[in-house]
Amino acid sequence: MSTPPLASGPEGPDALRPLLDTVLDALDSGRRARGGPLPAGGPDAVAARVRAATGDLLPPHGDPDALRTLVHTLTEGSADPAHPLCAAHLHCPPLAVATAADLAVSALNPSLDSWDQAPAASELETLVTRALAAEIYGPTPADALVTTGGTESNQLALLLARETHGATLRLVHGANAHHSLPRAAWLLGLPAPVVVPTPTGTLDPAALDDALATLPGPRTAVVVAATAGTTDTGRIDPLPDIAALCRTHGARLHIDAAYGGGLLFSDRHRSALTGLDAAHTVTLDLHKLGWQPVAAGLLAVRDTTDLTALRHRADYLNADDDTEAGLPDLLGRSLRTTRRPDILKIAVTLKTLGRDGLGTLVDQVCHRAHELAALIRAHPHLELHAPPTISTVLFRPTGATDTTVAETRRRLLTDGSAVLGRTRIDGRLWLKTTLLNPHTRPDDLAALLTLVEGNTSR
Repeated sequence: MSTPPLASGPEGPDALRPLLDTVLDALDSGRRARGGPLPAGGPDAVAARVRAATGDLLPPHGDPDALRTLVHTLTEGSADPAHPLCAAHLHCPPLAVATAADLAVSALNPSLDSWDQAPAASELETLVTRALAAEIYGPTPADALVTTGGTESNQLALLLARETHGATLRLVHGANAHHSLPRAAWLLGLPAPVVVPTPTGTLDPAALDDALATLPGPRTAVVVAATAGTTDTGRIDPLPDIAALCRTHGARLHIDAAYGGGLLFSDRHRSALTGLDAAHTVTLDLHKLGWQPVAAGLLAVRDTTDLTALRHRADYLNADDDTEAGLPDLLGRSLRTTRRPDILKIAVTLKTLGRDGLGTLVDQVCHRAHELAALIRAHPHLELHAPPTISTVLFRPTGATDTTVAETRRRLLTDGSAVLGRTRIDGRLWLKTTLLNPHTRPDDLAALLTLVEGNTSR
């Protein structure tokens, strides 16, 4: 058997072209075989099809059709976020231009743990992260680090806070906060967080003031975590009021804007993030309202001296004399060592679409959410939870029990006809749609509601 070709180098383009045709054909055939937003049959049926298609995954002799077979199988068995009836999670359909850029990264395979492995990528990352940090903080020396998503960004934010303020740092967050925040406090060995009730869905400034005023010890270091776009409802905490309280109580402020951060690109919706620049750290996640392939997270940092806590020395990667000679030190840019330059797809998207193009996408999905809410309000057998804040809409069949709501969702999933999420608010179970597909049209929304009504047992 001849040596397989490489993805880069002189033969790379010629080797990739026919393989890309194979992949594109398999993506299309797999999509047609699936037929809808989700494979039909439920977990057992999908698992059986995957096992039957793959067979022996390490055969004695290679299978020249493996690429076609496995891409077809994955596509047929995938939830397709580009399908208008796939609207359960903060899982966006990636832009074609971003996906194409990601192919270049996979072919070149740079690693951002030392400059000699990623010369251009390291400079590109510097330029893009500073530009995105400036979207939050303005023309200051602010910076941002690339992460795998909101969970890593939140953990990194608490780590920087702990290293700045000490291991007794106390996290205070609303009950509406993302689960990764209390989990990060546990992983970092911090004291148990103070959880402020959020009966209205957002962090109440008066309740936060009481919590901060009653913390034991006058010298307790505190980091308050606010949310700009909750995963359940998309609501945004009152950021200016929270920032003012943090200043009054001498608390550090972190804002988890993994979902809502994309509103920065929209002239129409940017004002919903007023107060974001008061945060010491901000979580962003462009594989949500940024239409990037996973992963595309960032942590923006207002004071770059906080990043000194991440400095680390490994002589084979950032020897002192190399750094003194001008080679950039990349180890302090992440908790990871081997790290692919996810920044390329982000840079290509920003440059290709510009602020207007991205802002238009944000406006479109937010508008679709309001259209869906209007359809639900007008529907005699459906109940709307509340007007949407971003692009999340909660609803449920009128008069249905929680058991019926759960069964309706699972029936749609098993049939493969629609992908809806679920969340519990005000003691009741709600169906959740998170609209991130800018190609979704009003007829698609009406079809989704028809499916829900038709699959609800009364």
